[in-house]
Amino acid sequence: MKKTIREEIISYMEENEKSSYSVQDIAKGLKLTKSDNFKLLVQTIASMERDHQVTLTGKGKVKLAARTIEIEGTFRANDKGFGFVTIDDEEPDVYISRENIGYALDGDTVLIDIIKPAVHGEEQAAEGKIVSIVKRSLTQIVGEFTEYDDDLVEETGLYGFVLPKEKKLSHYKIYITAAGIRPKEGEVCVVEVTHYPEKGYENQIEGIVKQTIGHKNDPGMDILSIAIQYGIPTEFSADVLNQAERVPEKVLEEEFDGRRDLRDELIITIDGADAKDLDDAVQVKKMANGNYLLGVHIADVTHYVTENSFLDREALDRGTSVYLTDRVIPMLPPRLSNGICSLNPHVPRLTMSCQMEINPRGRVVAYEIFESVIQSRERMTYSDVNLLIDRKEEVLLKKYQHLLEMIDHMTELHHVLAQMRVERGAISFEDREAQIYLDDEGHPLEIHLRERGTAEKLIESFMLAANETIAKHFNEQGLPFIYRVHEQPKENKMQFFFEFITNYGIKVEGLKDALDPKELQRVLNQTKDMPESPIISMMLLRSMQQARYSEESLGHFGLAAKYYTHFTSPIRRYPDLLVHRLIKAYQQQRPVSEKLKQKWQKKIPEIAAHASNAERRAVEAERETDALKKTEFMVQHVGETFDGYISSVTKFGIFVELPNTIEGLIHVSQMKDDYYQFIENHLALVGERTRKIYKIGQQVTVKVIKADVDNREIDFEILRAEKITQPELFPRKKKDRGGSRQSKNKGARNLQGREKKSQGKTGKRKKEAPFYQKAAKSKKKRKGRR
Repeated sequence: MKKTIREEIISYMEENEKSSYSVQDIAKGLKLTKSDNFKLLVQTIASMERDHQVTLTGKGKVKLAARTIEIEGTFRANDKGFGFVTIDDEEPDVYISRENIGYALDGDTVLIDIIKPAVHGEEQAAEGKIVSIVKRSLTQIVGEFTEYDDDLVEETGLYGFVLPKEKKLSHYKIYITAAGIRPKEGEVCVVEVTHYPEKGYENQIEGIVKQTIGHKNDPGMDILSIAIQYGIPTEFSADVLNQAERVPEKVLEEEFDGRRDLRDELIITIDGADAKDLDDAVQVKKMANGNYLLGVHIADVTHYVTENSFLDREALDRGTSVYLTDRVIPMLPPRLSNGICSLNPHVPRLTMSCQMEINPRGRVVAYEIFESVIQSRERMTYSDVNLLIDRKEEVLLKKYQHLLEMIDHMTELHHVLAQMRVERGAISFEDREAQIYLDDEGHPLEIHLRERGTAEKLIESFMLAANETIAKHFNEQGLPFIYRVHEQPKENKMQFFFEFITNYGIKVEGLKDALDPKELQRVLNQTKDMPESPIISMMLLRSMQQARYSEESLGHFGLAAKYYTHFTSPIRRYPDLLVHRLIKAYQQQRPVSEKLKQKWQKKIPEIAAHASNAERRAVEAERETDALKKTEFMVQHVGETFDGYISSVTKFGIFVELPNTIEGLIHVSQMKDDYYQFIENHLALVGERTRKIYKIGQQVTVKVIKADVDNREIDFEILRAEKITQPELFPRKKKDRGGSRQSKNKGARNLQGREKKSQGKTGKRKKEAPFYQKAAKSKKKRKGRR
């Protein structure tokens, strides 16, 4: 098809290298120099200018107009006012300044235009501008209500306003339309959003109150508010509760049919002292051939939660139980989770069993997966089992004499399995989890580092073995299944980690196509006796990808496992419940029909994605409540001094972590003794004049100067620091800095609206730029032609 004259003009200008052209150049290039042709060319160029296809320079030359490149992504707001848009999980986010956010809110699906491409090899992300909002994410807001008097209600048509609990919404005031529920002063409300920010109302949101959940001073209201703000359901519907009530309290005799009866076997549960939902029980026997027989018996939740029932749909929606400091928001109603589904002692319970024969090298040489009925002999706690393992507490030893031989075999098998995982390259991270103790009013009393003994670790070993066995079995059967996957770390993050650990004299060979987790475990082993060990472990953990659920068996990098799933916690995780349902479906229909395969091939990907999102939501809510209680705890310690270590170093300051995991910031604006430069590859701040070095892992003494509960922020002042001398870190002095140090300090100490750092260096290999960065580069090139 013959091109139009417009198309010919555009093609000519794109194919040539000049940034702008005279009309005569274009006429000559297109051979339109004759009078009539030239006149048509001029008219076409004028029309193209009106349609913004070309622009004219001050000298009357023609150039192509920059084309808008709109890309869809998810906006993530920062409580400082700026944000980032995620285009692709495999690529760095696009930075959005406060001025370019428009009316987007956290979680919105947006279209953006790339206004500045990323600079590869440097800490500079691509920068964009939000041009439109495709879909709103925020539908409800939780906050504290401030009421208007009757006259103001009459005048404005508003009951008052709500100040949101969510920090990312702190710039907005939520006005409450005078309709529906009228809250009272100080009540915490759930607001359904009816109007979003728009021109002229940039910092305003409007809505109606659909629920009041209590007064702001009620005990536990702070944690409950966080759960609701994250969209975590806190109450069960009447339909769900009614269905739960119809479930019998006891296992019926006829329900034993078709199950292997293990009630006479020595089987026990081992869990935390406060746990009420006991979904796993275990047994270990030493066999005559020297192997171990490990039985992992899991509550058969699917017997009571049938597919597409009210209970099932509710469990799927919740995805997981959520543990928020002093409470559990369960996936299933307590009548099931703490009752008939919980493997309570001395009563029959329906289970799904995975029985494995394991040799002294930790290899599963035979296994069976079957429906069963058990009767747990004892409800053991981790603390009691740890005392029994160490042969402490005579009273306990006498009480549980009948369990000692099996507990010894359990301990032996755990060490065998742990050694097997080490040999294949599983990465063992230092576990630093806080245990927060609250009083009856919900105020924090103590915060300690949670300790894990052998009992906790052996249960973990047994659950891992069962999960791997189940995953391998169904993968080899070639049947649709749901897996727990942990993919290889991204190359740029690992490259940054490898560069970081060279500061400690550790070298790793260049990145390979398939990184071996053994290499990373070797790094942890080399550094386990170093004072910086926790920091190196933390940095490695930050370099890893996030585990997720998938319909594909992609392996688990951290465990060095080729096959892995979640089978062992169906009371509190929906993917585990689904695994049980799939096991039953495939065992009841042999051979498995194509119709059944197609059914699950269609359903599993959606369930996996939803479960992964629900898990992330739960983790974020758990972190938020922990941060709240940690900040509240530190209010009573303002002015006190503590020893800690530098856990993170950024352009804008130093984070210090205390032994109980509480973390606070020393902002560079408080470091007034010098101008500090950020040395990224060493994660250090270095003073230009004093030559002081503040580096990740460094021991310090700090003073608490502020604890802001509303914003979950703890500020420290540095009093003393372990002295570090590394001349290679000292910045070179320049004769002329181009401005006073005072003014430069002010600029350097500004957050610069870019506190989220780009994801490390791109590494030695040249990395292919994502499509939106390529497009932005070409756009920049066109700008250069003007």
